[in-house]
Amino acid sequence: MLDIRNLSVSYGKALAIEDVSIHVDKGELVGVLGPNGAGKTTLLKAISRAIPSKGSLSFKGQALDGLAAYHVVARGICHCPEGRKLFPELSVLKNLQLGAYLRNNKAEIEQDLERVFALFPVLRERQTQQSSTLSGGEQQMVAIGRAMMGRPELLLLDEPSVGIAPRLKKLIFDAVEQIRRDGTAILIVEQDATSTLRITDRVYVLEHGRTVREGKAAELADDEYIRQIYLGI
Repeated sequence: MLDIRNLSVSYGKALAIEDVSIHVDKGELVGVLGPNGAGKTTLLKAISRAIPSKGSLSFKGQALDGLAAYHVVARGICHCPEGRKLFPELSVLKNLQLGAYLRNNKAEIEQDLERVFALFPVLRERQTQQSSTLSGGEQQMVAIGRAMMGRPELLLLDEPSVGIAPRLKKLIFDAVEQIRRDGTAILIVEQDATSTLRITDRVYVLEHGRTVREGKAAELADDEYIRQIYLGI
């Protein structure tokens, strides 16, 4: 579904990622681990065309290079960014509806809104509430829900568990698993290695902008380097 080859991104003279190659197959849940500054967020921004890059990016056999970000959304890739990036003065419902901005079928939009409320029941209760008044975990639910309102075939999730209470963190990861079971492929960037290795099929590990490990999640969970550096075992 997603095929990235020899991807490189620079910020001025600083090379953020270099020659990174990854793929995500239909229905897969793939994780990207790595420390701060490893290039994880840059990778997702390059895929969604929020920033320029060098290398090859294709989705379902069609090139993404040179496309505007909204064209990437129209192709079926939706990005839930780091830090949530909600419209704080708007209600929960308005934030969710903006995720369907490019769509016209009102019946399908309502179906997807109900799907989001089924994933995160608290959002139904809070739909008229200003999004800035929600807790961090609830705001993350809105951010994921907004991305799902684009009806993506591939969902890009950037650090969905950062700054969230443990109870809500579990709800977030449970929702990610449910989204995958419903048929949406997911590429998730995370610093919580334990949860990521638990829910994903495969994992890539980025350090200093390069891929240093890749493989099945179950195998990497037993990798001595991963256990020491990322799991603290």
